[in-house]
Amino acid sequence: MTNSVQAWVLATRPKTLPAAASPVLIGTAMAYADDGFHAVAALVALVGALLIQIGTNIANDYFDYVKGADRADRLGPVRVTQSGLIPPEQVRLSFILIFALSFVLGLYLVWRGGWVILLIGVLSILFGILYTGGPFPLGYTGLADLFVLIFFGPVAVGGTYYVQTLTISPKVIFAGIAPGLISTAILTVNNLRDVYTDAPAGKKTLAVRFGVTFARWEYLLCILLALLIPLMLVIWSPDHAGALLALLSLLPAIPAIRSVFKDDIGPSLNSTLAQTGKILLIYSLLFSLGWVFG
Repeated sequence: MTNSVQAWVLATRPKTLPAAASPVLIGTAMAYADDGFHAVAALVALVGALLIQIGTNIANDYFDYVKGADRADRLGPVRVTQSGLIPPEQVRLSFILIFALSFVLGLYLVWRGGWVILLIGVLSILFGILYTGGPFPLGYTGLADLFVLIFFGPVAVGGTYYVQTLTISPKVIFAGIAPGLISTAILTVNNLRDVYTDAPAGKKTLAVRFGVTFARWEYLLCILLALLIPLMLVIWSPDHAGALLALLSLLPAIPAIRSVFKDDIGPSLNSTLAQTGKILLIYSLLFSLGWVFG
């Protein structure tokens, strides 16, 4: 029996939260290395990013239920709305309140960074809702991969750096591509797992549109391209050679890649999804440490 606290924890989907925290960590490390670290702005950016990710997850839970996409043959983690663990009206109210709280917190960052930060915050919340809500949800059309790459990558890293330093650098934007790619890999393995249940539910993810082989290669390319980013940054900035520490994240990536190519499509990929989230966090920690101390 799942109690109410456990149900709400399930709704937040904690295994996806590294996708929100990791770009903030990288942006903060790069700000620190440039003598621009601002503790309050970094903390607010982190909390705001986590709230938007949680709000998106809960909104996804709700809208997939409303659209009938969460069928009885679902292979992913338990959805609290579809399973009846939390009433739909409570789920809907919770994501509205979470997004509202993230907006209120973000006003401090807007005060520091101006209209650009306001635009990023509003778009992040809007796309969090439109991921599965609205008449043309991103998650149902195959556009979600592009959204994740941009907003969990260059936008998140660049925005975090900017609200602390009040400047921006092409190197920071470029560094943001890596967490964006690994976050896209998280989405890819999720869509690969659900490819045979998403199609009947009307979810035309890239895995559904182009097939299992495409999704497997998308996953591999996302991981490998992400690992090229530190190499190119060190060529660009040799004084940050410590960023090459991030290449060690290839070690936990190898079994995840093997699983994506070898395991059966289905629940076994749930562990691979969680492992990919860990890869993102490991990459971000190693890159940040290497960039600061290298």
